[in-house]
Amino acid sequence: MDFKQMQSDMQDSFIFGAPGVLVSGMVWVTAGIVAMFNGFQASIIFFFFAGMSIYPLSALISRVIHKSQTNTKDNPLAKLAMEGTVLLFVGLFLAYTFARSDTVLFYPIMLLIIGARYLTFQTIYGLKTYWVLGGVLLALGACMIAVYPTPPHLAAIFGGVTEIIFSAYLFRIFKKN
Repeated sequence: MDFKQMQSDMQDSFIFGAPGVLVSGMVWVTAGIVAMFNGFQASIIFFFFAGMSIYPLSALISRVIHKSQTNTKDNPLAKLAMEGTVLLFVGLFLAYTFARSDTVLFYPIMLLIIGARYLTFQTIYGLKTYWVLGGVLLALGACMIAVYPTPPHLAAIFGGVTEIIFSAYLFRIFKKN
């Protein structure tokens, strides 16, 4: 399997990653809503546990919408996607550590981590859209830390809405192919 075939396998198996971006965006928005009504700690707990459901739910959506099967077992790009998940756990640890002194930092730090992870999705799916998505999330996170400290519920909602918008574009790319 050459590199383009590996990317094509991932595109076909996971609908260009659109379901994962959509589910992730929904988790972020919901975490923001939880923060508004139930407090910051409840939103972190929700964010952590709901975040673990992103892959299984996105794989289910891919199978329902596209009748796709899981990717080829020997595709190293699938391993790259899973290895990148380690970044998320490191990010959660760092974000939570910093948030213990200032809760405003949690979601912007997570935006930085998620944005950085999305940069690798360009390699996985072969779409420069992921560089743009990653860059937008990185810029949002950096601005929320350095320029305009944003309340946790708004930071989560802004990140989630950004992902939902990009997921719509990714679904459109999928429909065209």
